[in-house]
Amino acid sequence: MKIALSLGIAVLTAGFCGCAKLSSNTSSGQAPAQLPDEFLIGVVMPLSGKYSQGPDDPNLVRFLNGFNLARDEINSARRGGAQIRFIVEDDGGTGEGSAEAFDKLIHEDRVIAILGPLGSVQAPTALPVAQENEIVAISPSAAAQGLGAIGNFAFRVNLAVDKLIPEGVRLTHEKLGYQRVVKLATSDDAYCRSADAIFSEALAARGIQVLATETVKLADTDYTEQLTRTKDLNPDGVIVSAHPLNLPRVLVQGREVGIPNEVPFIAPLLTLTEVQAAGAAAEGAITFTAWTSTANTTGNREFVRDYRKKYNGEPNVFSALAYTSVHILMNAILRAKSTDSHAIRNTLAGTKDFDAVLGRFSFDDAGDAVYNPVMLIVRNEEFEVLE
Repeated sequence: MKIALSLGIAVLTAGFCGCAKLSSNTSSGQAPAQLPDEFLIGVVMPLSGKYSQGPDDPNLVRFLNGFNLARDEINSARRGGAQIRFIVEDDGGTGEGSAEAFDKLIHEDRVIAILGPLGSVQAPTALPVAQENEIVAISPSAAAQGLGAIGNFAFRVNLAVDKLIPEGVRLTHEKLGYQRVVKLATSDDAYCRSADAIFSEALAARGIQVLATETVKLADTDYTEQLTRTKDLNPDGVIVSAHPLNLPRVLVQGREVGIPNEVPFIAPLLTLTEVQAAGAAAEGAITFTAWTSTANTTGNREFVRDYRKKYNGEPNVFSALAYTSVHILMNAILRAKSTDSHAIRNTLAGTKDFDAVLGRFSFDDAGDAVYNPVMLIVRNEEFEVLE
């Protein structure tokens, strides 16, 4: 069942905190003549299905908050100009559902661009719909390898696993010196399978021994057998490519079966949501990811401050990815001074060294994001930069 949610109509601005490039494109209080009175943008999310805990899913809420915060701050800074409106569609967490959502947004709602899908499972089916219809689609978070090959109208803001993981393995190996690891992966999730495969390559390239690879399923809740076998192998570290729905239990049950605290769990894209869910069991866990609240990047301090004030909670990496996706898209539209899909695509593809909360952001020739990842460690249920 589709869920179409209007996230509100607000006024769009070219000037906003942390993104000087966008503000430099339109200095007056009016939109360029080539732009419409309203920007209609689709958002595709798994509000239901096996990848979601429902509309109150903490990560989905943070995604929506990130989208809305970007929209609201852009709009409030340019009163009287063009307006932006989101239409949100539920894809049910499936590729088919995501493709249907894309089709509706393109042919019925006539959106000028789509933010989504969120997952690597949905992307291979949904992004070709955008490509066939020559509509820009920006996935904030899909990270599996190879999605950029779908076509030149497909972009993504998260770091792909083949960019994130080799660098993360290099840095953590240099700092921690682990030599013998066990890998654990969610076997029925596209992102997790892709991440696990890249881990195998990156670990082998550095001569790190993989003692075993354990797998779990998305719907599983008991991993004690896999984690007990892991403990018995006495590894130096446990490499976890698990879905956010699995991650907290992996951490908790791993410590419960006796994996020592000095043996770190290393999990890319671990978020504060999972850390808080795992509690003390997350202590010492290490992640390489796209963003941290303490980064000294353009506008990041203001982003965190405004998020806390507006939502009375903490943003996570998904909030930052969603927030950045809106700003990058609108930067391209205003630089193009057009809502023509080819003009947006061409300008978006030319994004280089954009000042974002994620850092200096560029797209490569495949439409994949390029910026520096961050290495974090959990201390007292908070993230600290791993130094």
